[in-house]
Amino acid sequence: MIAEEQYGAPIEIDSGAIRGRVDGPVVRFFGIPYAAPPERFERPRPPLPWEGVRDMDDPGPAAPHRIKPFPMVDPTPLVGPGSDGSDGDYLRLNVWAPKDATAAPVMVFIHGGGFVGGCKDASVHDGSAFAASGIVCVAINYRMGIDGFLPVPGAPTNLGLRDMIFALEWVQRNIAAFGGDPAKITVFGESAGAMAIADLITSPLAKGLFARAIIQSGHGAMVREIEVAQRLVRKLAKILRVSPDAGGFSTVTHAAAMDAIEKVAKPWAVDLRGNDGREPVYGISRFIPVYGDDVLPEKPIDALRKGAGRDVEVVIGSNAEEMNLYFVPTGVRKKIGGLLARWLLGRSHPQATAVLKAYGYKQPGVRPGEALTEAMNDLVFRWPARQYASAHQGKTWMYEFDWRSPACAGELGACHGIEMPFVFKTLPTVTGPRGLAGIDPPQALADRVHDLWAGFARTGAMPWPEFGAYRMVYQMTRGEALHEPMMAAAAFVPE
Repeated sequence: MIAEEQYGAPIEIDSGAIRGRVDGPVVRFFGIPYAAPPERFERPRPPLPWEGVRDMDDPGPAAPHRIKPFPMVDPTPLVGPGSDGSDGDYLRLNVWAPKDATAAPVMVFIHGGGFVGGCKDASVHDGSAFAASGIVCVAINYRMGIDGFLPVPGAPTNLGLRDMIFALEWVQRNIAAFGGDPAKITVFGESAGAMAIADLITSPLAKGLFARAIIQSGHGAMVREIEVAQRLVRKLAKILRVSPDAGGFSTVTHAAAMDAIEKVAKPWAVDLRGNDGREPVYGISRFIPVYGDDVLPEKPIDALRKGAGRDVEVVIGSNAEEMNLYFVPTGVRKKIGGLLARWLLGRSHPQATAVLKAYGYKQPGVRPGEALTEAMNDLVFRWPARQYASAHQGKTWMYEFDWRSPACAGELGACHGIEMPFVFKTLPTVTGPRGLAGIDPPQALADRVHDLWAGFARTGAMPWPEFGAYRMVYQMTRGEALHEPMMAAAAFVPE
């Protein structure tokens, strides 16, 4: 039994009274319901109120998803525990607050995982260091996969984004009880979480819910036309032997849904290219937000150019070697041949051979897998992030995280996700023989990156020039912003 004095004083939120655990200067509240357990293919609803005081020390379940084994590095600190979906009460959030905070800045984190995995409880994004830095930090769960990002006829679209909006509305109403200032909310996220934030900046339903945003390895280009996404609906319905509508998918168990998600993940399983022959996710995930509804009336990049989100101060960036996470531990970078490299990229891009040649394919000493990796670094992450920065009409700062992890015999490098333990100052969670950051990563860099993020939440500014016409990009290891020339991908990605 936990001693009474380890809990803080009760506070009141919408649904009742709660207490958090006190850990030195930080008070932690785990597993607060921001919505009721979700009904399949229904909009989020308020949680049921309770009597008395609830001790918030149980994070609760994650949304249904499976954790796949990963060669050479341990993914668990990045993605947290999986869930079989047997406990459906997962629309919850965690809060780390400074003890006795008053009108403190707020940072709300949205996790990544390809819109099919991950959760708020992964150890790499523990918010304690932000609370120790005077920030009220929040992390949320949301629906994923079929339940969250499949536009099923007869159901609301973009339910995962609607969950995020519902959580941000909860934060607006309740964060003052934790000592946070609802006028100083920064949303930040990585990978799919960053993609979602980039979308929400342009959403009329999210307007006014946050003042600032940090987009880590994300942008607004990973969205799909509803009509194209209907191919995925029909394919999954065929695999699951149900009607391709809300009634049919509502009968599917979470286990069967996860089996089907694994089947359609194969590169040959379903063609999701648009009329231009491009697949915006390059096969990394089949499940992404759609546009053409009330959440995202149009493509985010088009909305940005019309002025959507201009009041939001934005920091956006990428890692120098994003695709290494996918291609180095699996051996693709070293072993893949030219024919397969062209075929894989051709599933997503109509000019696959020309793209690969622009990145050294068939040049002496360049393996096909190396050309594929470098091309996809830019096509999938780096160049669309620059396009987003150029289109955003408000204040915009850009960074590149370029510290190279020594994991995987020194080849993992500045891969996707490597900035996370630096942002949250959680390097011990990914340090070791199978850790993403290898042995002895630089704590001084983590201190600096964390302070930059916390400082942006306080002031809405970064200590380097905005991206602007001079294309200034802050290099994290150098600690200075440099002019960045156009990259080869610019010729192959539509404006």
